[in-house]
Amino acid sequence: MPILKSSIKQVRKVKKQTLLNKVRRSQYKSVLKKINILIKNKDKKVSSKLLSEFNSQIFKAAKKGSVSKKTAARQVSRITKKINSIKVK
Repeated sequence: MPILKSSIKQVRKVKKQTLLNKVRRSQYKSVLKKINILIKNKDKKVSSKLLSEFNSQIFKAAKKGSVSKKTAARQVSRITKKINSIKVK
């Protein structure tokens, strides 16, 4: 356990930050799972609509530092490529 007052405050701050980071990551990961299911079912229309929600969620997380900006851009690029490769019947 920390002894200094500033160290105690820092521990408290890190706990809050960790919790917020987990929330942000879980939000974009849940949208990512939904999109992957739709891609598997070849539902291009709905997955395209969810893509904008995924973009906003992941870039919010990147802006706050929960995920790196390069990781966010890479994931968006891969999902967009998968959605565009779906052939509509």
